[in-house]
Amino acid sequence: MTSKLSVKYIDTHCHLDGEEFHDDLEAVIQRAQEAGCDKIFVPAIDLNSSQASIDLARRYPGFIYPMAGLHPEEVRADWRKQLQAIRSLLPLLSEGVGGGSIGEVGLDFYWSREYEAEQLEAFEEQVRWSVETRLPLMIHCRKAQNEMVMILKKYARELPGGVFHCFTGNEVEARQLLDFQNFVLGIGGVLTFKKSHLPETLAAAVPLERIVLETDAPYMAPVPHRGQRNEPAFVRHVISRMAEAYGVSEEEVARITTENALRIFCLEPALLTEMIKNINLCPPALGFSSKSITFAPAYKKGEVLEWLKRHAWKACNRQNRFAGSNPVLSAPKN
Repeated sequence: MTSKLSVKYIDTHCHLDGEEFHDDLEAVIQRAQEAGCDKIFVPAIDLNSSQASIDLARRYPGFIYPMAGLHPEEVRADWRKQLQAIRSLLPLLSEGVGGGSIGEVGLDFYWSREYEAEQLEAFEEQVRWSVETRLPLMIHCRKAQNEMVMILKKYARELPGGVFHCFTGNEVEARQLLDFQNFVLGIGGVLTFKKSHLPETLAAAVPLERIVLETDAPYMAPVPHRGQRNEPAFVRHVISRMAEAYGVSEEEVARITTENALRIFCLEPALLTEMIKNINLCPPALGFSSKSITFAPAYKKGEVLEWLKRHAWKACNRQNRFAGSNPVLSAPKN
């Protein structure tokens, strides 16, 4: 592992809201930034953590990005009530420059199938949220890939995309997930474990363009920190092992996975830049049509930029196009 990366990286899955970080959060963030971490995405598992994730994003704008959702292991008899409350938080994910997502959601039958029916219903409901809001999904799946795939296939053409979190499967499973072309695989500390088959699996079946980095902190710390509390600074070890597996530089891994994360979470700077240059006519080369977005000519570019930062997430779909329920968007007069 080189001493310092010339390219920043992104941790797409880190539970910074957990009590494990309450005593030294500032120090954890400082170490992450010193290691080269440019952004952190904080998943939720229930109503309280959804609000906590949003609060962290407000506290660290432009560095921490929020999620809201109900984790499958948190699905209980009251899951409908939980989802109703979490659904009310989704508009808050649009604050700042966007980057919010729905997660951590999915299916988990590893320990028990007691709430199998409820998990299936809760997951599909949150998948529908993604279709409706155009917010990407952060998906957790354990011992339930067949069931998860069956649900996602119903909405495959409508989904904006997302991340299959903590992928540790084989080549067949990887290829099945990659059939969802707007999704990527989240790869973390397991890649560095001595007995892990992931380095060979990824190199054989998964292009770097379909991978994002993650910690799942405070869990799943990579070697040489295995058994310790995980944190975003440790992603450097994952980058190093991935570079070995693919036969490329650490900078190349960091660059490509960062581009992937920016694309999935609709944070590509080029998207806003091009739109500001072409307020009245979006360039076809980027997949826009002349009717995709319009603004009154009286608006100044600065005002349009601020509006885009606040509202672009609503319409940004999997091809980074503006395709909300209303194809013509008008800037607010405030």
